[in-house]
Amino acid sequence: MLPSLLGLTKEELTTYLTEHSHPTFRAEQILDWLWKKRPASIDAMSNLPQQLREHLATHFSHYPLTAARELGSLDQTRKMLYRLHDGRYIESVLIPANPALYGDRADRLTLCVSSQVGCAYGCKFCASGLAGFTRNLTAAEIAAQVLQTEILAQERIDNLVFMGMGEPLANLKNLLTAVELLTSPWGLNLGARHLTISTSGLVPQIRELAAHPRQIRLAISLHGATDEVRNQIMPINKKYPVDELFAALHEWNAKKKQHLTLEYILIQGVNDALEQAHTLAKHARSLNAKVNLIPYNTVEGLTWKRPAISHCHAFRKILTNAGVTATLRLEKGHDINAACGQLRLQQESEEGIIMPAEIKKTS
Repeated sequence: MLPSLLGLTKEELTTYLTEHSHPTFRAEQILDWLWKKRPASIDAMSNLPQQLREHLATHFSHYPLTAARELGSLDQTRKMLYRLHDGRYIESVLIPANPALYGDRADRLTLCVSSQVGCAYGCKFCASGLAGFTRNLTAAEIAAQVLQTEILAQERIDNLVFMGMGEPLANLKNLLTAVELLTSPWGLNLGARHLTISTSGLVPQIRELAAHPRQIRLAISLHGATDEVRNQIMPINKKYPVDELFAALHEWNAKKKQHLTLEYILIQGVNDALEQAHTLAKHARSLNAKVNLIPYNTVEGLTWKRPAISHCHAFRKILTNAGVTATLRLEKGHDINAACGQLRLQQESEEGIIMPAEIKKTS
């Protein structure tokens, strides 16, 4: 498979053109086509010489993924299923803002972006890793989700969350290249403060990302306030327990201006005890972090259940009474299986890429 032209930074593209005896000013023209004009093919880049277009088409592919399916929810959430060159699938979810929370910014659109095919970290409640890990996405495959979704939706995406399939920090090199493509003026030109990277708690990579110059936001998929609870559902906690994770987060706070977010999926009888809320409040206060509470989104093949909404509100009240900013985020797209990985599992199972028996075996 040819590399995607979309995955080249301005510096890389300029170097490539120089090495192949083409004027460097062509780099800006090519990038303008890719990120602004968005042609259907390399050959459609009409102000480039025919010889250059033929050269690029011989050595590069255009987009590294194609749209396979789209599902629309009653709440206007849209799930995009993309097919990769190797026949695998990834998902992106386009999420409209909640008018009650965003007021005059209620037209804001957020895209939830994937970083891997599958996931190796085995969080017990998540569909992404049910069939295991296949591979990292390239920078082009990560960035192309945003560009292709804008083309399909015919709308500008204002906000990105790297909370889709996979563990973003396990693919940090490609992720940071994608961030450069998406935030640079010659690329998508999206402000870094509108990007949030989520992690299950990879401590060395959190420290590495803290040193990155762009002011990217960070969210922690915590889902348990103590080692006892977190160990049951998040295997990564056995390598990087809660105390070690929060030490890294305090280092992050010392280097970054943006407030951290602690994501907490509420699972009935697992992590929703009110004692967990009190401990979570202490953690959040120590970091001046906000908390997103999310009632569990049912996944076929898993036995976890969501707590009663009244219990979710009681959990949240403990946090707010302790002075923590906490939202209860009633999930979007429940009627289209918007939890990460569900549509991909269905599609790959139908095609025989992943057999239903494999999914059951890994759950």
